[in-house]
Amino acid sequence: MARRMSADENTDNKGSVWALDQQLDQPMDEEAKRLRNMYKEKKYSTLMLLQLAFQSLGVVYGDLGTSPLYVFYNTFPDGIGDPEDLIGALSVIIYSLTLIPLLKYVFIVCRANDNGQGGTFALYSLLCRHAKIKAIPNQDQTDEALTTYSRSTFGEQSFAARTKRWLEGHALMQSTLLILVLVGSCMVIGDGILTPAISVLSAVGGINVGHPKISNGVVVLVAVVILVLLFTMQRHGTDKVGWLFAPVVLLWFLVIGGIGMFNIWKYDRSILKAFSPVYVYRFFKRGGKDGWTSLGGIMLSITGTEALFADLSHFPVPSIQIAFTSVVFPCLLLAYCGQAAYLMKNSNNVIGAFYHSIPDSIYWPVFIVATAAAVVASQATITATFSLIKQALALGCFPRVKVVHTSRKYRHQIYIPEINWIVMILCIAVTAGFKNQNQIGNASGTAVCIVMLVTTLLMILVMILVWRCHWILVLIFTGLSLVVEGTYFSAVLLKVNQGGWVPLVIAAAFFVIMYVWHYGTVKRFEIEMHSKVSMAWILGLGPSLGLVRVPGIGLVYSELANGVPRIFSHFITNLPAIHSVVIFVCVKYLPVCTVPEEERFLVKRIGPKNFHMFRCVARYGYKDDHKKDDDFEKKLFQSLFMFVRLESLMEASSDSDVSSLLEQQTKQSEDGLFCNSSNILHSDVDLSIASVDAIVPDDSPLHSNNMTSFVPASSKVETDEIEFLNNCRDAGVVHMLGNTVVKARRESKFWKKIAIDYLYAFLRKICRENSVMFNVPHESLLNVGQVFYV
Repeated sequence: MARRMSADENTDNKGSVWALDQQLDQPMDEEAKRLRNMYKEKKYSTLMLLQLAFQSLGVVYGDLGTSPLYVFYNTFPDGIGDPEDLIGALSVIIYSLTLIPLLKYVFIVCRANDNGQGGTFALYSLLCRHAKIKAIPNQDQTDEALTTYSRSTFGEQSFAARTKRWLEGHALMQSTLLILVLVGSCMVIGDGILTPAISVLSAVGGINVGHPKISNGVVVLVAVVILVLLFTMQRHGTDKVGWLFAPVVLLWFLVIGGIGMFNIWKYDRSILKAFSPVYVYRFFKRGGKDGWTSLGGIMLSITGTEALFADLSHFPVPSIQIAFTSVVFPCLLLAYCGQAAYLMKNSNNVIGAFYHSIPDSIYWPVFIVATAAAVVASQATITATFSLIKQALALGCFPRVKVVHTSRKYRHQIYIPEINWIVMILCIAVTAGFKNQNQIGNASGTAVCIVMLVTTLLMILVMILVWRCHWILVLIFTGLSLVVEGTYFSAVLLKVNQGGWVPLVIAAAFFVIMYVWHYGTVKRFEIEMHSKVSMAWILGLGPSLGLVRVPGIGLVYSELANGVPRIFSHFITNLPAIHSVVIFVCVKYLPVCTVPEEERFLVKRIGPKNFHMFRCVARYGYKDDHKKDDDFEKKLFQSLFMFVRLESLMEASSDSDVSSLLEQQTKQSEDGLFCNSSNILHSDVDLSIASVDAIVPDDSPLHSNNMTSFVPASSKVETDEIEFLNNCRDAGVVHMLGNTVVKARRESKFWKKIAIDYLYAFLRKICRENSVMFNVPHESLLNVGQVFYV
């Protein structure tokens, strides 16, 4: 009968099913307003910035710093024909380092960080907050109240507003933007495979230079052994040896800078005329096609620049800028000038030019430092690859994989076993397959160039939507960036058949995986949205839901933040019983780097109190890890109990009564009875429902029947309900997860059937189950199977 009630009757009757449905399916605006923004941006003293600048050397600049090992060899693989070509190449290197790493990345791109996070996915998340371009539309207005959900506002007639409407009005542009982000991310993964190969192989190549009798096969074997040890070490983390990274890289920069100064003084001081831009013009004019092709080798002088931006999350931008301008940039310039000065007198030693230019008395100590620096550089790129996969996983662009936090102290230190072994196998295959720096260098140059182009295109939108720059500034930035990077890109295309195809193949494989998984995820979300059950139907069944209510609490997981998931209606249609308390849990990732603990949980009641139905939305950023949240269930119930208490308090008390209670709680917190009582709301009733941990200590009797002895009970109804919830929790908690199978319809196109029925199905079969990702005990798991046709 309830399901047949007319809309007019329901509208007139405030307590009707229709009205309840309209009310309950609204975003949790009131609940979100109760959360006080606790996130504060860190401020650093000058001394702290200098210390962080020193530490950043070991994490951010290892890849960029090891480039002098192989740049000149890859630039002149067939030897140096004319000294003027060498001076011209050095001039191009100098201005490439000045324009790309220094001006573009250190002083412009690094400012486009997402609350300190860098990389292509961070830029994409930043754009998703300023325009509705996210493919999975699981956001609502309540998410915009998050502290980390910072975004700019602009006038309706501004250039930014017109650009925003253009993006939101064209689905093709949104898909193109996502594809662009995925291509850039896949190239970063490819660079994470190639950088360890070329860095370690180039460093170990010093054995061959010091002892010419040793064959190249031995050098390759030693490099492979080091790579195996490096990837095997990943599961243990770098917490215990990470303190060595910064001193090793600093020593490396000082060594290469000192050797450069020595070689300039000893061999040819006239090499310094390469600082004149005239020699850049002469280089292209004299070299012709050969000079253009050699740009692929020069490109390697700025590899690691994208890693600089990707690893930005570990350090504040000023410390990155201090380290680059005071140590990295001058030492790199000295290193390249010194090698060029040496080659002016010894042009036959272009192969292994770095090691040939080292004075004999310090050769082997420098070899050890070079090998250590190459390992550190490789570690940084591997860590950046793990971080990127983690971001892609959170944004629904990668199959579920195991993410292990290797350090309790440093949250950014993660390890992904499946990715680690895949990258290791590919890295060893590249090293053993090519056996020389030249072809690996061509491959690395291709990957780096494409990533830089993707960053440039994303930065254009960031400058328009986020920074609201004038179109002239956007045009200048775009023109300069595309001229330099487009020139390099045209050069690396000429070397596709000489090793440049490797990152393209690797990126293509990862792109297929990421795009198919994202496509299947979007289709599954869309079908769940369309097939969700109206809340009116559930509430129309009455307090017992038309079933037997058995003791216990049922947690129904779904990606929906409103409505009732199909799996629940499917379950109660086939089984005649449901738990006494039902909580619809929505775990969703947002395009923010992190969601503060105080703002993570939103709790809302569904229907009258005697229904004992609730909704809990748990929000995470792409840097957060739900898997690491081992006490997720505990925090959920703490939020639920606090919600019940606040609900009763607001119903039974006036604003003054609530304020006086809050003042009393604040005073008690100062006496040590409460901890972090400031985590309590603004608006009319300033209490946080997000985390009882912020108010109640761990040893609080929150979950016991005498909870009300901790703070005065506002009503007997509240006490009875909390006691009822506690008893149901003691009776058992069951986690209900949907085992959704997505299949293509018979009339679907051929490519869609391949993507959904074969590729996506295969990826779902080999990836980790939802129950593992949610840490659900096997004995408490209830899988509800269903098939969706898309």
